[in-house]
Amino acid sequence: MSRLAVVLFNLGGPDGPDAVRPFLFNLFRDPAIIGAPAFVRYPLAALISTTRTRAATANYALMGGGSPLLPETRNQAEALEAELARLRPGQESKVFIAMRYWKPFAADTAAEVEAWRPDEIVLLPLYPQFSTTTTASSFQDWERVYRGPGRSRSVCCYPVSDGLAQAHARAIRSAWEGAGCPEGLRLLFSAHGLPEKVVAGGDPYQAQVEATAGAVARLLPEFSDWRISYQSRVGPLKWIGPSTDDEIRRAGAEGLGVLVSPIAFVSEHVETLVELDHEYAELAQESGCPKWLRAPALGTDPDFIGALAGAAVSSLSRADGPAAPDGWACPAVHGRCPCLKAQGGPGR
Repeated sequence: MSRLAVVLFNLGGPDGPDAVRPFLFNLFRDPAIIGAPAFVRYPLAALISTTRTRAATANYALMGGGSPLLPETRNQAEALEAELARLRPGQESKVFIAMRYWKPFAADTAAEVEAWRPDEIVLLPLYPQFSTTTTASSFQDWERVYRGPGRSRSVCCYPVSDGLAQAHARAIRSAWEGAGCPEGLRLLFSAHGLPEKVVAGGDPYQAQVEATAGAVARLLPEFSDWRISYQSRVGPLKWIGPSTDDEIRRAGAEGLGVLVSPIAFVSEHVETLVELDHEYAELAQESGCPKWLRAPALGTDPDFIGALAGAAVSSLSRADGPAAPDGWACPAVHGRCPCLKAQGGPGR
């Protein structure tokens, strides 16, 4: 029986108060996050992580002292492993986890994969939308440390996967119905933002977020009033917009409630459990929004897990190199997209 190793990539998060500062240092020393030479980037990362530790620790305290991201990712890995066993009973499949900025680091996971001796490897990000700051950084980190056996393929993104869209639509509808189907709501798809210069340099993230939101909205005809916004801005650079803050204020000024969907997040973590559930909920109240609802992250939703399994399996029939399922390829303007380069041109 051949062996298939699937490596799930995610951001990672501190598992306790003592991990907050080193986690932040690892984040800000990544050249994909701060594009400066190492002799500038490392001292700057040390400064930022030091000055932000107290506020970040307070945020994680609201979640019990640490991030729930790793436990949630483990649950997703177990569900994906079971789905792969169902889809490919003639192959032994095992799912591994590699985090970018906290444990388990890629080097530790690479050692586990190498010891397992797989015949095939699929690199599968838990970022549905590709960005040079997330997926590309994780892939580069993996390539730096893995020296074991196995023919390797990678899934660069899956922004319009049917399972992804169905899972988001179900989460949104469930949140709405659970609140009694209130009227006068604006559906707000909120994604983590990026500096404008990153997108201007060919990063396809914003276009892919828009594609995901459009795919989900088509499944929700009851929500004709929907918008896309971007959250979590840090630093002095101008970021893509509109910001989630501004869209909440706009809804309040128009007398509308908000149902927010974390469209670029598949697991609960600080951006959902603190930023959306606390900070933006307070802003909505201050802005006069009569209702604030939040759809949950996808977690182990069966359609989402099915989408991950489908993306992994479909990649096995492709040639080496990054690829996306469902025939997706980015418009040619997004030159940093690996699926565009692999497929030789623009897609839908």
